[in-house]
Amino acid sequence: MLNFIKTLNNHIMPNAKRLLPKLSLLNCLLLMIGLLLQACMSSHVPKRAKGIEDACDIINTDDSWENAFTETFKKYGIPPHVIMAIIYQESRFVSDARPPRTKILGIPTTRPSDAYGYPQALTATWDWYRDKTGNSRAKRNHLPDAVDFIGWYLHENYKRTSVSKWNTREQYLAYHDGTGGYLEQTYLKKPWLLKVADKVQRHADVYRQQLSSCYQMPEI
Repeated sequence: MLNFIKTLNNHIMPNAKRLLPKLSLLNCLLLMIGLLLQACMSSHVPKRAKGIEDACDIINTDDSWENAFTETFKKYGIPPHVIMAIIYQESRFVSDARPPRTKILGIPTTRPSDAYGYPQALTATWDWYRDKTGNSRAKRNHLPDAVDFIGWYLHENYKRTSVSKWNTREQYLAYHDGTGGYLEQTYLKKPWLLKVADKVQRHADVYRQQLSSCYQMPEI
């Protein structure tokens, strides 16, 4: 009940008060019910996985998580283990992850970028994704949105580079340096990034093997 009251105060009443003069009482009630349902639907999605070392723990965290990976595969053809490995590398499945602050003489200062959430997407890139897909309400700290974003982004990589959607290593390099950077082979000047990409590939291979025991890949 307490959570209901908080949801009412934080999400519903401000919008209802703003629109009240333009609505009849019945329409206002319908609006409030719709907003409440929307808030409840978004709030029930877990922020943390049951475990991040086993792909079965990830996929079984919640139906919304499994559906996100399934629908993204159907829409973009990006397999779950590839997306999982990228999220693991970028944020360890921490919903509000940010890059660590730069330190000067041991004193934390600014962050190197505004990357945020599960996919560590930059604000400009996230806005681009929302504009192109029409998913204007998407949030970087919402797992289903993050999964869809990565699926969309890797699909865009594929269209421009022809890199297989199952090739985690190369897709990660393009994800990290951007499609343009990948085409210019900027990663060749970053030995550390090549090692990270190899690690992401190995992690994806483990996830893929684990998923074979608990997840049925959908037909596309």
